Amino acid sequence: MVLTKEYRICMPLTVEEYKIGQLYMIARYSHEQSDSGEGVEVIANQPCEDPVHGKGQFTEKRIHLSNRLPYWVQAMIPKVFYITEKAWNYYPYTISEYTCSFIPKLHIQVTTRYEDNNGATHNCHKLTPEELAERAVDFVDIAYDEISAKHYKEEEDVRYFQSQKTGRGPLVEGWRNSSQPVMCSYKLVKASFEVWGLQTKVEELIHKYTREAQVLAHRQAFAWIDSWISMTLDEVREYEAEMHMETNARVAQAGILSPRRLSLNPMDDSDDGVDGVPHAAIISASPTPKSPAPSSPRGPQTPTSPSAALKSWFSWS
Repeated sequence: MVLTKEYRICMPLTVEEYKIGQLYMIARYSHEQSDSGEGVEVIANQPCEDPVHGKGQFTEKRIHLSNRLPYWVQAMIPKVFYITEKAWNYYPYTISEYTCSFIPKLHIQVTTRYEDNNGATHNCHKLTPEELAERAVDFVDIAYDEISAKHYKEEEDVRYFQSQKTGRGPLVEGWRNSSQPVMCSYKLVKASFEVWGLQTKVEELIHKYTREAQVLAHRQAFAWIDSWISMTLDEVREYEAEMHMETNARVAQAGILSPRRLSLNPMDDSDDGVDGVPHAAIISASPTPKSPAPSSPRGPQTPTSPSAALKSWFSWS
């Protein structure tokens, strides 16, 4: 059975504020993590369109992180490999998929909805009764859930942090039920690794890392609020483009990224090789990064269920 969890992550923000904060947080975090080639390479960042959700933004990234995996995982894979993330952002609804350059059996699909409430919506993803029976709900507390000591920063501890611009914080016990404003990310994560003898262990590991990453990322988004709360969408997109260029430059210094990629403006979809990626494209199993073939940047069809979407997105399913 594929392991499915719905993470409910509350923030002392409105859904409209989070739209800016999320873009800022992802760009800044990716930039900070991109040291010595172990980071995030931006492949594409361009408009897309969905028949149901309308206009949105498509991004494709390669996450170089082999040295950050447990030793038992490193022993199974080449020294150089990457995770491919494709995301279609039709805010307040997003779709993401993750695959591995070396392990084609690894599939992770994430669908997210954002609502102005404290996580009380029972079935915002409109799952079937069968899907609800398999779903596990996990409330993530950005203030009081633990993170690894290596990720802890006192200035980002939202139990003590207070925003100078908004006056929000610190987040005290029970803040999810007392803070105003409050919003929730309903993040449905479906992890699949269909390899006999390893499936359960790997799928549990995926969810372990996913959960900690969500705690850390959302904690930072709030702790950095004074840096982004005054930004407009255009301003945060400019910041995002700047960070993407610098991030790719860092990755290139390790010899992973070609010099041609350095000149690419992540906001420009006119460059050959990043003119859009089909949602059913096959991702190379070679550890050597290659540019995806150009095609329409239109996003995937709106999934009727996580299972249906997963099968339609991968040619090897």
